[in-house]
Amino acid sequence: MNLASFDLNLLKVLDALLAENSTVRAATRVGLSQPAVSAALGRLRGALNDPLFVRVGAGLEPTEFARALAPQLQSIMGQLTEALTVQPFDPATAARSFRISGSDFFTEMLMPALADRLSRIAPGVGVQQVDITPDVTIDPLLDPSLDFALVPRHPFPPWAEDQIVMRSGFVVIARKGHPRLARAGIEPGQTIPIDLYCDLSHVLFSPEGHRKGLGDAALDRVGRSRHIAMTLPVMSGVWRTVSESDLLALLPHQLAARVCEKAGLDTYAAPMQVPMVDLSLVWHKRSSHSPAHRWMRGEIASVLRAVDAPGG
Repeated sequence: MNLASFDLNLLKVLDALLAENSTVRAATRVGLSQPAVSAALGRLRGALNDPLFVRVGAGLEPTEFARALAPQLQSIMGQLTEALTVQPFDPATAARSFRISGSDFFTEMLMPALADRLSRIAPGVGVQQVDITPDVTIDPLLDPSLDFALVPRHPFPPWAEDQIVMRSGFVVIARKGHPRLARAGIEPGQTIPIDLYCDLSHVLFSPEGHRKGLGDAALDRVGRSRHIAMTLPVMSGVWRTVSESDLLALLPHQLAARVCEKAGLDTYAAPMQVPMVDLSLVWHKRSSHSPAHRWMRGEIASVLRAVDAPGG
């Protein structure tokens, strides 16, 4: 038999006929009319070169070929139904891993709380965080092995979907007792005068090594500039460098609130208006309807909403 020319929809009818031994009852089972089932039986007989059923009284009796076919067909139809049925996701018993791309901001702000939560409600679920890619591109999501990217929101390609999971503002960080700030009488929490801010040297977070960032764009708008003495690819390197030097840096306010006390840092207000940044959880549309993927999206968003809340 040439399977390429065979209408696989006929197998559903044959399975119903073998179960019911009646065209009327088989029609009800598959949601067709009795004449349509009779016509399908005629096509099956021609395609399989066998009568398949013979009339016995008011019912149908399967031929030897049909009887032999029945258990294999039932198995195939069962496997096909299982394969096409979306399986529920039970985090308590699931055993799988999710790969997430994101900067070390999320290593600090997301991973500890997520690890604690997963250990309690989904002990078999693992997470692998991988380095953010240069220019915060989400192209690695084209690879099915990567589940999510956490990046600043910007126009994404049509194949991607995203959810804003937190908003971040920025504060200036400096080591406690910074000599220039102390001599100027600037207390923690106050705004650093723009002349002093631009006269001091800065360290910039940039995975790509760019020498300008959001703070520089904000200064450009008021006709000023600052001196970037160093760029670093990880935020932990930024605040550690500031804690042991006279450099300043802009840091997301949530991260600053978490690390400044233990790192010996003070925070100040910037002299220019630095816009808030929306941070997005991004994924490929192929995973949008996956129960496991939806569940993990919810867990990540829940943890980051708690971080983003006042006092979080």
